[in-house]
Order: sequence, then C-alpha cells, then structure tokens
Amino acid sequence: MSRQSSLFSSPSSSASVPPRRVLTVSALSAAIRLALEERFGDLWVEGEVSNVRIPASGHVYFTLKDATSQIRAVFFRAAAQKARFALREGLQIVVRGRLSVYEPRGEYQVVVEWAEPKGVGALQLAFEQLKERLSQEGLFDQARKRPLPFLPRCVGVVTSLSGAAIRDILSVLARRCPYTSVVIAPTPVQGDGAGEQIAEAIRVLGGSGLVDVLIVGRGGGSLEDIWCFNEEVVVRAIAACPVPVVSAVGHEIDITLSDFAADYRAPTPSVAAEAVTPILDELLERLAELHDRAVSGLRKHVEGLRRSCALAQSRLQQQRFPIYRQAQRLDDLWSRLTGTVDGRLVMCRHRVQLRAKELAVHSPRQAVRAAVLTVTQRQGRLRERMGTLMAEQRCRVAGTMGVLDGLSPLATLQRGYSILQTEPEGQVVRRAQDVQVGQLVKATVSVGHVVCRVQARSSEEGSA
Repeated sequence: MSRQSSLFSSPSSSASVPPRRVLTVSALSAAIRLALEERFGDLWVEGEVSNVRIPASGHVYFTLKDATSQIRAVFFRAAAQKARFALREGLQIVVRGRLSVYEPRGEYQVVVEWAEPKGVGALQLAFEQLKERLSQEGLFDQARKRPLPFLPRCVGVVTSLSGAAIRDILSVLARRCPYTSVVIAPTPVQGDGAGEQIAEAIRVLGGSGLVDVLIVGRGGGSLEDIWCFNEEVVVRAIAACPVPVVSAVGHEIDITLSDFAADYRAPTPSVAAEAVTPILDELLERLAELHDRAVSGLRKHVEGLRRSCALAQSRLQQQRFPIYRQAQRLDDLWSRLTGTVDGRLVMCRHRVQLRAKELAVHSPRQAVRAAVLTVTQRQGRLRERMGTLMAEQRCRVAGTMGVLDGLSPLATLQRGYSILQTEPEGQVVRRAQDVQVGQLVKATVSVGHVVCRVQARSSEEGSA
C-alpha cells in the first residue's frame, strides 16, 4: 500500500501510525511562539528602519528591512525610553532582542531590547537630533545671548562639590575678585537623574534674585560622562534662566548643547570664573589710572581757564579808558537831556494853567447851577397849580356823582321800588298785560330779589 493510501486508512489498520492530534490555531501559534523564543531567545539583527509608528501608548512599531527581505519589530516603551536617539525612516541600526510571534495576527516579529545606529554612536546621533530640533526652535540664536555683568555682586555655581571644577572656580574667584559673593547649588554632574537635578538647580538659583550671573559646568570626561549637559531639560532651563548663564563643561574639545544655549561658553570652569569677574587689582589700577588722567585733565582745563581769564582781564584793562570816556559823554548827554526836559515841562505847565483859566470862564457849571434853581422854583409852582386843579376836579366829580345818584335806579330801589321781570325770560314787566295769572315773576329790590306768582292783574292805570 502506498503512503497516500495509508494516510486515509483506519487507525486500527496499522499499529505503526500515531494517533491523529488536532490543534487549534491559537495552540499552534503559541507552540510556534515558544519554539521561536526558545530557539532565537537572544539575537542581533541589522537592517534599515521603515514604517515607524508610535501610538499613544509610547511603544514603537517599525520594520527592519534589507535589499530582499523585511521583518516586523516592536520597541516597547520601557526599553525605548532608554534609547539615546529617535528612530527615523532610513536609519541603519543594529538591534538586540528575541524573536517572537504576535499570535492575534500570526506574525513573527523581533522584540527589541537594545538598539544602536550603525556606523555612528547612539549618543552622537541623539546629540545631533536634539541639536537640530532645539536649533529650529531658536534656543541657540545669537540674538538671545546676553552680555555678562561687568562686576557681579554674587556669582551662582551649579556643579558637584566633589569635583575639581568647584575648587578651580572658587580659587579663581578668590584670586581675581575676593569681594564677590558665591552661592553654590550642589548637584550630581553625571549619571541617571543628574540632568533633572541640574535643571532644577538652575531654575531655583536663577530665579532666587540672589545672583547676577550663573556658572553651570563640570570637568572634562567622555561623552557618556558629560551627557547630562546635553539633556533637553538642562538646555531649556539654561535658555529660560532670568540671569546670564556661563556654560563651563569639560575641556576645549568637549562641546555640549548647554554651550549652545548659554549666553557665554567657557572651555573650562577656570576660564568661566575669569569671564564673570575682573581682576580686582587690575581694576583698581585702572581706576587709579583713570583718576590720574581725570585730575591731570582737570588741571589742564583749569589752567587754560585761568589763562583765558587773565587774557580777558588784560583786554578789559585796555578798554577801561575808552569806557570811561564813553561814560563821561553819557553823563554830559544826560545832563543836557534833563535840562531840555525840565524846560519843556515848565512851558507845558504854564500852558496848562492858561487853558485852565479859560475853561473856568467858559465853564457851563454856573449855567447849570442857575438852571437847577429855576427848575426847583418851577417844580414848586407846578405842585401848587396841580393841587388847585385837583381840588376843582374833585368838586366837579362830587357834583356829577350826586346827579348820577339821583338818576340811578338803585336810588329808586332804595326808596322802596322794585323791578319786575318774567321768569325765566327775564323781560321787564311795564304793564299788567305783560304777565299772565299764575306766571312767575322776579322782583328785584334794593338788596336781593324775590320770586312771586301772579294771583290777579288789573288793567286800571295806577293800580297793581
């Protein structure tokens, strides 16, 4: 029997055929994963980075490829944070990790635990990447650089107390300017967490208002030793410091990102101390020299003023006699002027007196006085005449009033007569025929009126 036919034969047909074992997809994927992880538990892979994807979780997913093949890779967040550089498209890297299977999709992938760029160190690549990004933000622009104070009252230092840098700085400051105060913020200058502590010391000391300038640095070392001065948190703290910052890291060949962000870059801590303080003795000598020059200049100036005054005084002496002659001539002219003015004043007074006498003769004052007297007399006569006329008029009015009273109907009414008028027409009743029996009439008497009703009437003359 062929092998193909034996595959479909009954299990009981041959004792040499093993029993059939059916696996689920998940079980198969798990078995493959375990086999791969056991076989490729520690491997190094070289390739080009592509398809980089970093979701919100912080894990880095990418593809490693060469000219003919590719494989998926994952850089979990905990391991990716330890990398000194960022993965970019087209970057050639060497990774260390293990081969595994992502079971939900049945894909094998490299779980990266360490990565380094091929041909260039990881720190150097991280340095270049961060330098480019911060430079684009303008943190290294020359326009941001501030001048160092000429004579600071207090210098702040951020460095380690155990290093040679602090001793060099203090020695130089004491030698050059012993009256300058120093405030030290001790921090570690290498190792994990050193960058955060350095940045915090810069923020606290720079914002305290105690210092006029800040020195941040340490002695020389390898790139790994001085790496904390390349960390972004330190660079940003230096750029945001309210007082000028001097970066003094390592020797002349050691360049850090802190050097680019600082206001002044010193190759060594000793040079930094020299940059922030002048030599006091030289400053005093310079002040003494300036004082001597100022005194000498003032003396020369005063001497020149004295010569000018003496020359002016000599010229005034020469002009004295001409001035005296002019003064004498002025006195003469003044005398002639006052004499002429006095004569003219006498003549003017005489003319004024003559004109005053003429005005007194022709003055209207006498005529006014006579007219006032005449007006007073005529006013008296007018009052007398008006009194006589008023008396005559009063007599006439009284006579006329008497006549009017005699003719007035009111006087007739006062003697007992009345006026009858029909109601409500108000027509005056002159004859008995003007009213009807029962009609209302109003009788007006001397005081008030009376309303009556006609009971009877008579047409006989003289009867009511």
